[in-house]
Amino acid sequence: MEPAEGPGSLGFHGDEEIIEVVELGPPGPDDLADEMEDVDFDDEGAEEPDADAWETEDDEGVEGSMEAQDDSEVTFSLHSASVFCVSLDPKTNALAVTGGEDDKAFVWRVSDGELLFECSGHKDSVTCAGFSHDSVFVATGDMSGLIKVWRVDVKEEVWSFEVGDLEWMEWHPQAHVLLAGTADGNSWMWKIPSGDCKTFQGPACPATCGRILPDGKRAVVGYEDGTMRIWDLKQGTSLHVLKGQDGHQDPLTCVASNQDGSLILTGSVDCHAKLVNSATGKVVCVFRMESMGPKTPPGESEEAESNSVESLGFCNVMPLAAVGYLDGTLAIYDLSTQSLRHKCQHESGIVQLQWEESSAVVYTCSLDGAVRLWDARSGKMISEYRGHAAEILDFAVNKDASIVVTTSGDHQAKVFCVQRPDR
Repeated sequence: MEPAEGPGSLGFHGDEEIIEVVELGPPGPDDLADEMEDVDFDDEGAEEPDADAWETEDDEGVEGSMEAQDDSEVTFSLHSASVFCVSLDPKTNALAVTGGEDDKAFVWRVSDGELLFECSGHKDSVTCAGFSHDSVFVATGDMSGLIKVWRVDVKEEVWSFEVGDLEWMEWHPQAHVLLAGTADGNSWMWKIPSGDCKTFQGPACPATCGRILPDGKRAVVGYEDGTMRIWDLKQGTSLHVLKGQDGHQDPLTCVASNQDGSLILTGSVDCHAKLVNSATGKVVCVFRMESMGPKTPPGESEEAESNSVESLGFCNVMPLAAVGYLDGTLAIYDLSTQSLRHKCQHESGIVQLQWEESSAVVYTCSLDGAVRLWDARSGKMISEYRGHAAEILDFAVNKDASIVVTTSGDHQAKVFCVQRPDR
């Protein structure tokens, strides 16, 4: 998909070395906005960002509803412990792979929850699982660092490799190439199924998150010491390193890129999200969120007050970015003015967020066991889906945004059909 030109595209010019720190407050354009292309927001209204954003008619009695209400169509219950991760096959969106604390991973049909095959042989919790870009292979990785790849059509293992403790794993967007980051600071890249291997040596601390950029030639990796590196995958060299003031003060938790890979967003335990120009490696601006969640009730430990960025992502159709925080805040930032556009409050921490591919709708899952859809233009919640008896740990949305597949601490994965009034 070619990046859209014209309204909505971002033009960063000569000032990208200036680092802007955006404090929370009413959105207001800052100096850099003058040098950016005008952005036309169709639905920009004068609504209050927070007004009623999380109120629904049946919110009363939420206490007991975590188990009682089940909006799901299909429940997959072969796991015997928490289910940590889920991915959908990109080609048909008909298959899901889930991995869990029971050291098991399963490939199953989304339509009816029917098991296709088990990815057997893992020795530890399966925390990473995903299909190759063409759905030919599925890879599963456990915490101890054992990675296995299976050919989906014949349900057979074709490759395995053992690294140090696994932090994350991702398929290349256009090739049968797998990238993974480990606790020793290394990132590993393999051709599948030949197993040709290349390593990218980071600092002597865990490579906590990583993402291959859309051009397929570079990857961005975040580390526990707060640094971020952009790697040239072919040369094996580091193109840019952000550290010190340019980096984060605490471990990175997540990274994302926009559709054409020109911008990177990094999130950290330090509660900051940094917008970085991937070509120059310069920080364009910093989105800073002080803890804005519900105050800790008296008598509860101070630990409950901790906050961090847990998930983030770019909207494909408008110059917006979403950042999800552990204190339950979903912040929608306007990239053209580098300001906070909406703040959508959840009652408990956000675990994961994702944008729809072709609209300004962002999905969140949280520790209260619900999936919510938010309209990023208005900041209003569109709908909410429940069915899990524990926190949701991961979720995936299919291409046409008609289903959401969730995994949870209740040992189950569920399929929700998403009904949207605006469709």
